[in-house]
Amino acid sequence: MNVSEVMTAQVVTATPRSTVAEVARTMVKVESGVVPVVDDGKVVGLITDRDIVIRVVAEGLGLDTPVAQVMTEEVETCREDDNVADAAAKMGSKQIRRLAVLNDQGKLAGIISLGDIAVDYGAKKVGQTLEEISENSPAAH
Repeated sequence: MNVSEVMTAQVVTATPRSTVAEVARTMVKVESGVVPVVDDGKVVGLITDRDIVIRVVAEGLGLDTPVAQVMTEEVETCREDDNVADAAAKMGSKQIRRLAVLNDQGKLAGIISLGDIAVDYGAKKVGQTLEEISENSPAAH
């Protein structure tokens, strides 16, 4: 099964100039804890609800802070035609819960999360991936 068959394709994005407040409102509206940050058609980062708590609220930054200052810049990706099992294995080895999905032109096509895999690929693979994440976690050692 390919990533394109299970990914979330309708993804709302932000720009590096978007404010934290704008992104937070977007998260509420689309009921998502992550928003990809896109500049000139390329994914340059991700901002999560956790990023907002740790990098904005805990640091006392304003809600008018540009996303570029607080986003996660190292974005792990896969391709639409990658195998779901390979995407899940990458999540496990990188200890992450989602990947940005790129098309053949290197532009954002969607996001695949452990939830997407659980619904369409099976809870067994998610359990294995979560087990790998837990085993490889620095806190587990």
